[in-house]
Amino acid sequence: MLATLRGMLPSLSPSEARVAKTAIDDPAGAAASTIAELARRSDTSETSVIRLCRTIGFGGYPEFRLALAAAAATSSEEEYISGEILPTDTTEQVVRKVTGADAQAISETANQVSIRSLEHVAKAIGKAGRVDLFGAGASSFVAQDMQFKLHRIGLTSYCFADPGLAISSASLLARGDVAIGLSHTGSTRDTIRYLEVAAEAGATTVAITNHPRAPIATKADIVVTTAARETTFRSGAMASRIAQLTLVDALFVLVAQGRVDLAMDALQRTHDALRPPTKGNK
Repeated sequence: MLATLRGMLPSLSPSEARVAKTAIDDPAGAAASTIAELARRSDTSETSVIRLCRTIGFGGYPEFRLALAAAAATSSEEEYISGEILPTDTTEQVVRKVTGADAQAISETANQVSIRSLEHVAKAIGKAGRVDLFGAGASSFVAQDMQFKLHRIGLTSYCFADPGLAISSASLLARGDVAIGLSHTGSTRDTIRYLEVAAEAGATTVAITNHPRAPIATKADIVVTTAARETTFRSGAMASRIAQLTLVDALFVLVAQGRVDLAMDALQRTHDALRPPTKGNK
């Protein structure tokens, strides 16, 4: 619930965002509030509260309150180590905060990701003649990791670090191929253009992003969302990368399950090829 609200914050209207921020900052207090009280605390109207409820998929305020209460109960049962790293923190505090925030990103990503979307992406990849991947910055490393994994189970896949090459390659995709764009913010222009060109070519387009209503989502047939929070010293490249890698690992396993015999054979052959030669086979 809270991960969903955080992911949608950038795309909400100012009044809806104030309600969402109030709920995120104090879920227990928001859950205990009437609609009028929450509107007053958020410096907005009851209409804006109802609009937010419907935007995130609830029929009305009672359902929203119940979900907030459940989120507050979960938060109180688990110790959460804030990702806000201070310049005065000790090494021990830095380690605990970094690992705590990364663990939180993995947990929240798993809790909010659409299982149906993951299944659709895995099926599309398994049937694809070719899979192209692109991400800028830290997302580029995640794209490379996914390309490596798919290649090892015998799937033709390409990853491009250069946006010009990625977009050129996307124009050569065809129906049945898959293009996957990774962007934490969902606003990276090169990645958006990449999916746009791939869609025009007829490929199935997939966006992996932290914000389900970001611009990149409008260019994707399937959107898969992460749930990572970036704070001090964590600008776009730490917890977000961990969350993306979590989804990549899950997709890899789902794809391998769908073609288990071929995948196991390919993994064995690549393993054998990388194994040091024995004395008799020099």
